[in-house]
Amino acid sequence: MTPSASSLPRYARITGTGSYLPPRRLTNAQLAAELAQSGVETSDEWIVERTGIRARHFAATDVACSDLAVEAARHALEAAGRQAAEIDLIIVATSTPDMVFPSTACIVQHKLGVAGCPAFDLQAVCSGFVYALSVADAMIRTGAASRALVIGAEVFSRILDFKDRTTCVLFGDGAGAVVLEASDTPGILATELHADGSHVGILCVPGTVAGGHVTGDPLLKMDGQAVFKLAVRVLDEAARAVLAKAGRQEADVDWLIPHQANIRIMQGTAKKLKLPLEKLVVTVDEHGNTSAASVPLALDHAVRSGRVKPGDTVMLEGVGGGFTWGAVLLDL
Repeated sequence: MTPSASSLPRYARITGTGSYLPPRRLTNAQLAAELAQSGVETSDEWIVERTGIRARHFAATDVACSDLAVEAARHALEAAGRQAAEIDLIIVATSTPDMVFPSTACIVQHKLGVAGCPAFDLQAVCSGFVYALSVADAMIRTGAASRALVIGAEVFSRILDFKDRTTCVLFGDGAGAVVLEASDTPGILATELHADGSHVGILCVPGTVAGGHVTGDPLLKMDGQAVFKLAVRVLDEAARAVLAKAGRQEADVDWLIPHQANIRIMQGTAKKLKLPLEKLVVTVDEHGNTSAASVPLALDHAVRSGRVKPGDTVMLEGVGGGFTWGAVLLDL
């Protein structure tokens, strides 16, 4: 007896990727020169040695997070051969939304010229895209959606303390997106998500809006050493857990695309998984840490450069404030 279409397994596959970087590119030397005017000393050598970052992009003051998201979304839609009207779910992962509410996803939906489908933001900081992709995968598998637009977009330059050289040199602005569609062929193989709120204090922006005023500190704070130690451990654990769920081995991974925060964390993760560094996708050198945008940005650049190809097995990983972390294993 032939099974009906409704009884066949339902999967989610990435059918298009896209990204966008604001035009203003700032090298380490340029940033150091600007910081020196405020009495903050740093150098290209100091930044590269500790992070692997050589440049980042900053958005203009009149450019919103949603503007970056829309450009990345349009590129992903074009790659997938889809129109915005065909999308029935929009998720934007961001920690730097346009406003308190409504969601940046709703603003993106409007700027794309469509209406009706569910649209919402997801806040898991640098793990945001991995979380959002996992949510979209679950909704597609259950039939709640068929074509999702999943976006990571950030304007972290708005929340940096440019008097703190240990953090202001790390971050950049940008957006990345994917179109995720229902398929009878497995695409996303497994996901793994975690959080531990006991680590709130090591990476946070401890401010909010109350009574018409900003209360607390609205700029990013980070304990770099604590974040480093935690990130290396949990990324390794998440990678092994998602491989076990999918019934795959480390050797099955063609490409590792981790959150682009620090080259030493990324290389440490690859080594723990016994993956050659040639399988590690790196964009942190040119983009800096773009938080929720970093994984889809790196994925799109790897796809468009021809490195990551259809049929490749890719592991995406994220770790960020919360503390949150997770991994997604997929066949492209």
